[in-house]
Amino acid sequence: MKIKEVVKNLVHWKIFTAKSNIWKKKENLKNTKKAMAYFKERIGEVRRQEKLDLVEEQDFRKRELLEKYIAKMLYK
Repeated sequence: MKIKEVVKNLVHWKIFTAKSNIWKKKENLKNTKKAMAYFKERIGEVRRQEKLDLVEEQDFRKRELLEKYIAKMLYK
């Protein structure tokens, strides 16, 4: 009877809990670097867009407050 040695790697995703950890064979992780590079690029784009959206929202709120102030001063 031969004993087959199976080596697996524990994959842990930083943004998830330990429940999301999975065991994968080394053969299944060949494209990991490529996939992670793509993921980091996409998440970077999403974060940049979120920052732009936040700036736009802050600008909108400033204009809205200014308009309310002007309206209040005009219609006293």
